[in-house]
Amino acid sequence: MARSSSEYDRKRNFDITSEPREAARPAGRAKAGALGFVIQKHDARHLHYDFRLELDGTLKSWAVPKGPSLDPKDKRLAVHVEDHPLGYADFEGSIPAGQYGAGDVIVWDRGIWQPHGDPSAAYKAGKLTFTLVGEKLSGDWSLVRTRLRGSGDKEQWLLIKQDDEVARPAEEYDIVSAEPASVISGAHVGSDAPAARPRTAKRATKTGSKTSRAGKGEETEAGMPDSLAPQLATLVEAPPAGDWRYEIKFDGYRILARIRDGVVRLYTRNGNDWTARLPLQARDLAALELGDSWLDGEVVVLDDDGLPSFQGLQNAFDIGRSHSILYYLFDAPYLDGRDLRQQPLEARRAALEKALKGHKRSLLRFSQDFDASHESILDSACAMSLEGVIGKRAGSPYRSARSSDWIKLKCRRRQEFVIVGYTAPKGSRSGFGALLLAVHDEPGGDELRYAGRVGTGFDEARLADILGRLQAIARDNSPLTKALAAGQRRGVHWVEPQLVAEVEFAEWTGDAIVRQAAFIALRSDKPAEQIVREQPRSAASLKKAPEPVAEQAGEGGRRTLAKVSISHPQRVIDDQSGTQKLELARYYADVSEWVLPHLQGRPVSLLRAPEGVGGELFFQKHAERLAIPNIRHLDPSLDPGHARLMEIDTLEALVGAVQMGAIELHTWGATSERIERPDRLILDLDPDPKLPWKAMQEATRLTLAVLDELGLQAWLKTSGGKGMHLVIPLARHAGWDEVKGFGKAIASFLARQLPERFVDKMGPKNRVGRIFIDYLRNQRGASTVCAYSVRARPGLPVSVPIERDELERLKGSAQWTLGNLRQRLDGLDRDPWHDYTARQRITRAMWERLESPPEA
Repeated sequence: MARSSSEYDRKRNFDITSEPREAARPAGRAKAGALGFVIQKHDARHLHYDFRLELDGTLKSWAVPKGPSLDPKDKRLAVHVEDHPLGYADFEGSIPAGQYGAGDVIVWDRGIWQPHGDPSAAYKAGKLTFTLVGEKLSGDWSLVRTRLRGSGDKEQWLLIKQDDEVARPAEEYDIVSAEPASVISGAHVGSDAPAARPRTAKRATKTGSKTSRAGKGEETEAGMPDSLAPQLATLVEAPPAGDWRYEIKFDGYRILARIRDGVVRLYTRNGNDWTARLPLQARDLAALELGDSWLDGEVVVLDDDGLPSFQGLQNAFDIGRSHSILYYLFDAPYLDGRDLRQQPLEARRAALEKALKGHKRSLLRFSQDFDASHESILDSACAMSLEGVIGKRAGSPYRSARSSDWIKLKCRRRQEFVIVGYTAPKGSRSGFGALLLAVHDEPGGDELRYAGRVGTGFDEARLADILGRLQAIARDNSPLTKALAAGQRRGVHWVEPQLVAEVEFAEWTGDAIVRQAAFIALRSDKPAEQIVREQPRSAASLKKAPEPVAEQAGEGGRRTLAKVSISHPQRVIDDQSGTQKLELARYYADVSEWVLPHLQGRPVSLLRAPEGVGGELFFQKHAERLAIPNIRHLDPSLDPGHARLMEIDTLEALVGAVQMGAIELHTWGATSERIERPDRLILDLDPDPKLPWKAMQEATRLTLAVLDELGLQAWLKTSGGKGMHLVIPLARHAGWDEVKGFGKAIASFLARQLPERFVDKMGPKNRVGRIFIDYLRNQRGASTVCAYSVRARPGLPVSVPIERDELERLKGSAQWTLGNLRQRLDGLDRDPWHDYTARQRITRAMWERLESPPEA
């Protein structure tokens, strides 16, 4: 029986809970479109899964105590509960204590559902059969009403997986255990939660008119974030040129301290809450009586010689002796309500040192730095048997990423490895003989490569402790990607790749095996899936972020950037992020070395938003009467009958476009010097907005497979919205009509081969539940958003080039924004499009393979 959504409102106090209110349903029939579904993992009195299907303008909802199963034999109880508003599908956060459903909520899965037959009639009859297209769940399912009654008048239904190609036996695979995290934020809830509770989405987006970013030398008082990733150092052979400050590389655990409203929480580098393990350190931090702050440091235990001892630290944690653990603080990204991330390193450290002075803090220390050559400091550190030193570039900001502004120099090679097995002990040895080590090819990757063995560095207590842990995770077969030779695997006991060992060694062999390895300790602060081989980089390979463009204050509140006067610099252009006009100009100045090569030589069109993202937008292709500072006006013969086309070829023109209200930059598929001969073909994969990101990744792979069969190379970039752009460079041989026609042939081929996934006809009604392959970008006068352009959408996402093998790791096409793109650029070893080349031609054989006649 259908339930009224008013029951939803009656159960909630919206002055307390951040759950969305029920919105008024529009009169008349709802527009045709894909139907969405969401499964929310809810840690209330009992952990359960809320299964919700969009139907008749609301979310029909069932509470599934055990969650979905891919095994058709598992008929999972689904208790019908009140309808929820459609806006609830995006809700993640904490429902306060005392409220209905109090507890944490994450979006465990979402996507679209495709009913088999009339869904309203089937729902009324009590038997829904449908197909799910989600991030985690897919295939055919049923919801069946039973005659059983639970507590009160709640109907008891059953959620059943149909027997199809994606069904799996429960004893082989349990999807709720294998994939516990949110598909939106990666957060966890319940007993598997490794990190802080999820932020309340509704409140997290409200930043007001202030922003948490600032220009160099500025500080802000915007709301402090709930979570903060640490800045990480890059392993190098020697420091690059520049002014460097050096600190001791502590042999401990990296800990970030958050102080909010006087409450101290201590987190590992991966977001695990260790406050309960460090109660005395939290007490001493609270005694500083600081306002909202994020402090960065490392906890260590000193041995009898006053040197850091990692084993001593582990022993202290094992027996709960936090009074022997010292917390060395070295940075303050936020301090006493001020955002200092864009302040120079020296200013942040001076403020931190001042905050620590004059307080009784027996377990807090300020990490001193040294102004000397790296050779002398490293020699001293190695002579004292320390791990090495950390170098930090003077004047650098704090970036929550691995950065070339922080470097590490080690005395002896040392890193973490994944333990994949062990050998039996020999002679009088107890426990085990040696541990088998491995590393991943890339962080989060599936491939594990053998890296050798370690059999020294253990005492009897360690041998017994580690053996017990290994036996608890035993497995029958090797987790390594490549099988070991018979001699290497003889007598090996394999284990699940879960434990992480820190190992010191002399060198890597040519076969990527460690020599003279010695065990240091097990690490519980670093996840096994992130362990890769650390390779020191040369100073020349470190790409330093460009120096900030000179900026000056002017009259009437104006600011001058790149010699361009910016009017109304504090105007907020995006309410969601709080970004101001000046910050957009700074962004484009900061990434100018990346974006200008994609702009130079091509006609550009501008999407202008004089009133910001929420206001009216104007698309401008021609110069007309708008005087954009420093923009280049092209020859009028390139577009007869219109005002001149424009080109952005300098930093000044780039900033000038921002001054005139531009946010997005779109470029033609041809250069102005040969405008009738396109040098690229663009396929814009534009999905139904309700399709899950997984469907977008699959569509991109399928399109790439077709292009591979045609012998065409393509380069990828995110659209900054929902879709993906495939860029196919061409020799300047074919004209506009042929290139557009060939794009249409590719789109039509995919639509014919996979009509349930692709469509080649534009319009929302045609792409319901499918992906439109937009080939119309390839006609004369059309344009596509430029690489590294900001998009005029809430949050200011950016269109970003990626390497092909990055596709599987993407979380979404709007993953990078104006606020976090610099972190990606700082972490790149090379330009993702470093091998881009435009020598490909459209051939008759390609047309034939697409079963389409060549365009005349």
